[in-house]
Amino acid sequence: MDNNSDDFFGFCLKHKGAIIGGLVTLLLIVTGFYKLIFWVILIILGILGGNYVQKNKEKVKDTLKRFIDRF
Repeated sequence: MDNNSDDFFGFCLKHKGAIIGGLVTLLLIVTGFYKLIFWVILIILGILGGNYVQKNKEKVKDTLKRFIDRF
């Protein structure tokens, strides 16, 4: 019996990051909080994309022009 509990605790110590991540994910799914996180990430990606386009206008224009010309 002692060997099995040592194996279990060894497993838990070795994979504690994955176990904690799984529990946090389960908590997010149960509470529905993952929907909010998805939208926040989408908003952040939009902000970063807009910032990139603003700082690299000419490069984006040239890339879009070449892409449209292919069609």
